[in-house]
Amino acid sequence: MGFLAIFLAVALTFGVCFFALARTAAQTSRLVVVIDAGHGGVDGGVVGIETGKKESDINLSLARILQADFEEAGFYVIQTRPTEAGLYGTATSGYKKRDMKKRAEVINESVPALVISVHQNFFSMRSRRGAQVFFREDSASSRSLATHIQTSLNAMPECVKQTNALKGDYYVLNCSDYPSVIVECGFLSNAEDEKLLVTEEYQRKIAAAILKGSLAFLTAETA
Repeated sequence: MGFLAIFLAVALTFGVCFFALARTAAQTSRLVVVIDAGHGGVDGGVVGIETGKKESDINLSLARILQADFEEAGFYVIQTRPTEAGLYGTATSGYKKRDMKKRAEVINESVPALVISVHQNFFSMRSRRGAQVFFREDSASSRSLATHIQTSLNAMPECVKQTNALKGDYYVLNCSDYPSVIVECGFLSNAEDEKLLVTEEYQRKIAAAILKGSLAFLTAETA
């Protein structure tokens, strides 16, 4: 087991001190994490049924909390979308395709240890709720990352239904061979999920669970 793996394994075992230990490990081999806040600019994504809160704003808020958490743990974080603006330039025809291509450029130029794309879900059946992680079917590392993060999310007290990570055919998962996941943090079509997702307190809990799952993945990969 390598030096980084040892520190990550110990950090996960002794939860209260894993930030400091992971920071020490990362300083010896600084790992890059790309955080992708979905949507942005004229593309607000889905909208909360009660608050009217745009998905893009929740995604960005969560992405910033995740960045702070990963940096506190010693990782180097790159955001694909660090502001409210989209990545498409001008909002003319084909803006969505330009936006996604720019995200792919950022990911591939970063050479990351992992990629986390943050989104919020929406479904016609309003009783549907809970966090769901997606991975690329033919990527074993992405499947492993998704499984570890999903396990961590399932362990949250607010989780109402245990679920498995699911395969997904999405551009952000297919645009590179780096371990990549989409984390749908909850359903803005569900009043209970929405009530949680718009609060900073719950966003911090979600971010902590994603970080914990990511550290478990890195431990397994370097063992």
